[in-house]
Amino acid sequence: MPDSAPAVQPRSEVLLSRYRAVRAFTEKIQAQLTAEDCVVQSMPEASPVKWHLAHTTWFFETFLLEPRPEFRPFAPEFRVLFNSYYNTVGDQHPRPERGILTRPTRERVLSYRHHVDEKLADLIRNEAIAEPVLEVGIQHEQQHQELMLMDLKHLFSSNPLLPAYQPYVKSAPHPGAEVAPGLQWHESPGGLVEVGHHGGEFGFDNEFPVHQEFLRPFALANRLVTNREYLSFVEEGGYEQPDLWLSAGWDAVQESGWRAPLYWAQKDGEWFEFTLGGEHPLELDVPVCHLSYYEADAFARWSGYRLPREAEWEHMARHLPVQGNFVDQGHLHPRVGTESGDHPAQMFGDVWEWTGSPYVAYPGYRVPDGALGEYNGKFMSDQWVLRGGACVTSASHTRATYRNFFKAHERWMFSGLRLARDLDGHE
Repeated sequence: MPDSAPAVQPRSEVLLSRYRAVRAFTEKIQAQLTAEDCVVQSMPEASPVKWHLAHTTWFFETFLLEPRPEFRPFAPEFRVLFNSYYNTVGDQHPRPERGILTRPTRERVLSYRHHVDEKLADLIRNEAIAEPVLEVGIQHEQQHQELMLMDLKHLFSSNPLLPAYQPYVKSAPHPGAEVAPGLQWHESPGGLVEVGHHGGEFGFDNEFPVHQEFLRPFALANRLVTNREYLSFVEEGGYEQPDLWLSAGWDAVQESGWRAPLYWAQKDGEWFEFTLGGEHPLELDVPVCHLSYYEADAFARWSGYRLPREAEWEHMARHLPVQGNFVDQGHLHPRVGTESGDHPAQMFGDVWEWTGSPYVAYPGYRVPDGALGEYNGKFMSDQWVLRGGACVTSASHTRATYRNFFKAHERWMFSGLRLARDLDGHE
């Protein structure tokens, strides 16, 4: 007698399982922290862990529970305290002052999370949920998981004790892979190519619509730039040569006193790097991390190459499997690259890769209606695109069309670079 076909899991159970898994991972990130760790804000751009726990919950409550006629808020004051930037929703507590919110306590915030989880679970089970909005909320929470680790790293680095979030493990993925492969090039003839999300699976609004772009022949490096290569830039005076830098970048170097990537420190002639596993000697063959756009651009210029344009990067990555060093593996630090074969390696995971493309709307883009239209569209000014995800990004949150974006001077995110060059003699 033939085996019966496996039972198909109801869509509601699939959604509920995914929702719970993402929410549980957020709480896992904060579980080993003290209450003091969760309340401090180390700079205006960062947010306390407790705020992230509450804001991600606020998102689900505001956009999925509040529209329902039976809605009753968990705490009416949370509507302002944990609104990030949604002006169409209402007022917000000032971002630079999130660190003064010693109340509500972490315990109350966790109660808030569990309350909203119960309400949403009921809606999901009864198939009374706006699934596209739920998916945005899940993806939004995965973004904040990454932000929590970014912000926590900056916070711990600001503490003279240099505490570790977790034990440190050297970065070679396997024995014999302690040295990065030599620099090689993967060429593309360019031409008229498609860029953007084709639909079918989730994508943020800024990934649409699919459109065509013309690429000149180009090549991408087989791997990410390493600490060893960037250290040469540092030691050969890269931060002292104004001709390598964009004007605003040179101003940032002078005003901020940059002499190396964020989290690097030289002690008694030896270089160290602060990680989520504490401070350790710099691993030379690990991808360089925590660079601003200005630093990435200056290094590429110093090397005789350039940064990839985002359409070039996407064209090369479009048909590659999303595999790499992600937060799911728990390493939380870039790892040494391996041989690339017939395509560039490390296209996903390890570090976000700066591109030479400003963050602007694709041709035909329309800002979505309602408050969720504020999610991406209003930030399309004075920012630069990064691609590929990082060691603190979830694998399920990553795809070839994903467009991350930051301001040119920011470097507390896990950002690095890959070199590119033109094939017609012009870089």
